[in-house]
Amino acid sequence: MLKNMLKATLFATTMALAAGTFYTPAFAEVVYNRGTAAESESLDPHKTSTIYEAAVLRDLFQGLVMQDQKANVIPGAAESWTVSDDGTVYTFKLRKDGVWSDGSPVTADDFVYAFHRLEDPATGAEYASMLYPVKNAEEVNTKKAKPEEMGVKAIDANTLEVTLKAPTPYFLEMLTHQATYPVSKASIDKLGADWIKPGNLVSNGPFTLAEWVPNDHIKLVKNPKFWDAASVKLDVVNYIPTEDRSSAIKRFEAGELDSYDDLPTEQLADLKAKFGDQIRVGPYLGTYYFSIKTDKAPWDNVELRNAISMAVDRDFLAEKVWQNSMLPGYSMVPPGVEGYTPAMAKYADMSQIDREDEAKKVLEKLGYTPEKPLKMEIRYNTSENHKNTAVAIQEQLKPLGVEITLLNTDTKTHYSFLEQKGDYDVARVGWIADYKDPETFLGISRKASGNNYSNYNSPEFDKAMDEAAAAGGKPEVRMKELAEAERILVDEVGNIPLLYYSYKDIVSPKLHGFEDNVMDVHPSRFISKD
Repeated sequence: MLKNMLKATLFATTMALAAGTFYTPAFAEVVYNRGTAAESESLDPHKTSTIYEAAVLRDLFQGLVMQDQKANVIPGAAESWTVSDDGTVYTFKLRKDGVWSDGSPVTADDFVYAFHRLEDPATGAEYASMLYPVKNAEEVNTKKAKPEEMGVKAIDANTLEVTLKAPTPYFLEMLTHQATYPVSKASIDKLGADWIKPGNLVSNGPFTLAEWVPNDHIKLVKNPKFWDAASVKLDVVNYIPTEDRSSAIKRFEAGELDSYDDLPTEQLADLKAKFGDQIRVGPYLGTYYFSIKTDKAPWDNVELRNAISMAVDRDFLAEKVWQNSMLPGYSMVPPGVEGYTPAMAKYADMSQIDREDEAKKVLEKLGYTPEKPLKMEIRYNTSENHKNTAVAIQEQLKPLGVEITLLNTDTKTHYSFLEQKGDYDVARVGWIADYKDPETFLGISRKASGNNYSNYNSPEFDKAMDEAAAAGGKPEVRMKELAEAERILVDEVGNIPLLYYSYKDIVSPKLHGFEDNVMDVHPSRFISKD
């Protein structure tokens, strides 16, 4: 049979050459079916907020700098940069071979436009505060300055100058975030909101958008115009949302998914026994917390918020619900940020029994008992893990006179509701580091932050954050100021931290370049598949 096939191939090749044409053997495309726990809300870099969109946008676009497979900062659209002696002026040299997927050059003006667009109040960017370290960025976003007054300037087509208000140690790493990616002004001007649709979206990354079937898949194909296309080993990346973690594992086992970015923790022991080192669990810079509506009665009472937080048995959540794939959390900033000591809740060292006794006294003083319960609704996004967490807390607080109801929606709806400042009591949120610095966990609680879902408003906290930013050139002083800001946030219970994350991935041995790291960042550009 093989001999006959070889003869047929040779004959076809000979005939094609004789006819004056070239014969090209067909090779199968290398397709990576990448499972993800939620549907993307948008593919506009300036209108996204979750890690699910971040992964897709990391494949479609390229910022001034990017992250490699170990989450280290590497050159992106900029091939090099210099920093002034005082740490406030960054000058980026863009690649001369950097082009958009439509063939037009990526220029410094594209970044000026993108930075202005992010800060334009009309954009409604949830991450507008990301660029607040840039001179006059906050003023532009709050309509106190004009866009041209912002500290971003095109010196020439390939040179971008960014001026900061003060030295910002995490600035380069911050530029790996999707909110700082460039977007095509020509495309947006021509197509308006339709610019992000398949066939329209112009991007500058290793892949382009081919298809988007909501709740089914997002198909990306290799971008032949990407400056480093020769090193990209995948032809197609399909992002496949599957919120049901157990179903995702079945799809992985059937070969329909090559990886998946979460696990049903109640099955973790069995999954480890079954899949061995295909299960990846390790430290992850992230905090699992409850946002609590601090401007709504009765949750505007800090004593009540503290009692609720104190009563939650975090050890039980970590050990029984999450099967030790999470750690008990008492601060907004998780451990692991170099040079920083998180400010823990003052009851962290109390026994659970003592905490519950203290919480019960406070609740009774406020008039809440099992006979006259405090009614509380917990909203959470679809996940067996989130449901189990909420149910466990429901059972823990019931004897103390707290009657909890649960409300579940899909992830896209859940976060959209929070972003629009909907009316609720308590909502499950996860915050993953945008960069390896305490500010990413604390900045979300500033009054002006689009991610301040609890509507926490503390002038004292904001002042401490401002003082930390002003001390940017003195790392030790800055970290001390940030810890003082976190102390205010934790004592006032602006949010209720519950757990510190671990990443929980399942990865096929056919994949290579999927490197474990504390950011759980895995750009498809560096992944290959057998």
